[in-house]
This record gives sequence, C-alpha cells and structure tokens, in this order.
Amino acid sequence: MSAAAELAPTGRLRAAVVTAPAASAFFAVEMNGAVEGVTVDLFRAMASEFEIPLDLVRFPNSGEATEATAAGQCDVAFMPQDVEREKKVAFGPPYIVIESTFLVPAGSDLKSIEQANFPGARAVAIAGTTTGRSARKFLTLGSVTDVRGVDEMVVLAQREEGDLFALSRDAFVTLLPQLPGARVLSGGFQQVGVAIAVPKARPTALAIASAFLTRAKATGIVRSALDRAGYADLDVTP
Repeated sequence: MSAAAELAPTGRLRAAVVTAPAASAFFAVEMNGAVEGVTVDLFRAMASEFEIPLDLVRFPNSGEATEATAAGQCDVAFMPQDVEREKKVAFGPPYIVIESTFLVPAGSDLKSIEQANFPGARAVAIAGTTTGRSARKFLTLGSVTDVRGVDEMVVLAQREEGDLFALSRDAFVTLLPQLPGARVLSGGFQQVGVAIAVPKARPTALAIASAFLTRAKATGIVRSALDRAGYADLDVTP
C-alpha cells in the first residue's frame, strides 16, 4: 500500500484543526470562512508532499479533536501529548513545547504561579485538555470549571467570572488585547510537547507521519510556519 493510502485510507487527508478566537503556536483561526495557523500550514505541506486532497476538520478544543482522531474520523492531528491522550491515539514527535499558566483578570493581585494555589481559587479551563488536567492537579486548594472553547473562556475573563484562566502562554499573547488590564502570571504549571498523532492500530501511518514531521523540522517548514504566525521566539523541538 502506498504512503498516501496508509495516511488517508478514504483518499482524502482528514486533518483535525483546533480553532480559537486568536491564533497561537497550536490554535488556528477562522477568517472569512477559511482557517489559518501553524498546524494548518503543516497539514498543507503534508498533503502536498503525498499528493493527497486535504480536508481540515475543525474543533473548538483538543479534547474533541482527540476523540475524533481516536474514532478514526480524522487521519492526523497535532495536539499536546499526555498520558491520558496516549491511551486513545498514537503519538509521533512534537514540533514545539508549550508552557501552561494562568491569566488573571484586571482586579487580581496575583503575580506569580506560586500565588495561584490559594484556598477557594476559581479556575477556568478548556474541557478535555492537558492544560485542564494539569490545572486540576496543581490547584489542590481550588477548583476548575470547564468550558468548551477559548471563546467562552474569553467572555468569562472579560466579566471577571473566575480568578484564574488556564491556557498555554503563547495563546495568551494574542488574547491579551481582548482583555484590558489582565495579566499572565510568571511561571507555569505544565510544559508539554505538541506532537503529531494518528489513530491507534495504524503503525505504518504513524511512521509515515512521524517521518514527515522530522523532515519538516529539518528542512525549515516548521520554522517558517512558526515565523509566519509571529512566533519567531519559539524554538522548534530537536
């Protein structure tokens, strides 16, 4: 069987894309009906290399993208890797490492991650994500409420309906303009690789996808995608 057929058994490469109101090194954004971002650039490069038509399947969070990939509804995805996800999908190498931390609303006195675990702390996280799971482990004195997507989180942060809002540090860079006076705490409670993933029980597809990402890192495709999105300061993982 050809590499294209192994990657895309339906004849089209169904790629899971997580969207948000503002782009990050992982989140894509929707503009005028199209979707753009680092992962979109990487999927386009993959589809072009293997000469497969590309279908971008959009999700509001990485948890839903994980479930769709695990169920074989998507052929390939990028997502933060953790033990829970490894039970559902097969991971290849990461292209970046991200740090999860908290944003605090304008009225907060908190400045560092060490101050965030206080009695009664109310945090908001995205459902089904590595950041949400890690926030729960970190906040032994507080609680975490899940929302479906970043857009819902932004609304709650604008209303200051919560003490802490959990996301990756790079995502907050583009969200801060929507949240006047809000601040991102120094330090983080999780560092995790954003890796390529395929459904389990497809080892050949995993090997092909992993080899593609390794080439994309070596040839500058990943670097160019990050630079184009405004993340020249983020390192590509070795």
